[in-house]
Amino acid sequence: MGMGNGAARTSFYTNGLRFGCVRCSRCCRHTPGYVFLSEQDIEKLCAFLDIHRDEFYRSYCRQVPLGIVNRVSLTEKPNLDCVFWENDGCTVYAARPLQCRSFPFWSSSLSSKVRWKEVARECPGIGAGQVHSRGEIESWLRKRIEEALLEA
Repeated sequence: MGMGNGAARTSFYTNGLRFGCVRCSRCCRHTPGYVFLSEQDIEKLCAFLDIHRDEFYRSYCRQVPLGIVNRVSLTEKPNLDCVFWENDGCTVYAARPLQCRSFPFWSSSLSSKVRWKEVARECPGIGAGQVHSRGEIESWLRKRIEEALLEA
């Protein structure tokens, strides 16, 4: 009997995956991208920055059209750094969005071993640091489902 898609997809990380952030900031700087936000992300960031939601949207957010839905994302600086990246680090690290906290354990990165290896070529933390168990990895994936992304 063949494996279903879920079993085939997760089989390469059954024994966990090694990752330790080396704070290189490659995932935060110099390349275009999106940091999609949930309601919980916005609440945490507004509280951390001590600003009203309207000001947060005006100062730090943009709408990203994705076909039938628009998502809310953090803005980028003209040099493509995240709006919150300054002086070698994240200025909102303690309140950073789930997307940032859960990297590299995203469904897109975990879709196959080939994809994981592609992400690893860009991230020196993959293959370094501690082993994260399958349970930990699947917990990150569940959190993304539980914290639905905002529609603009």
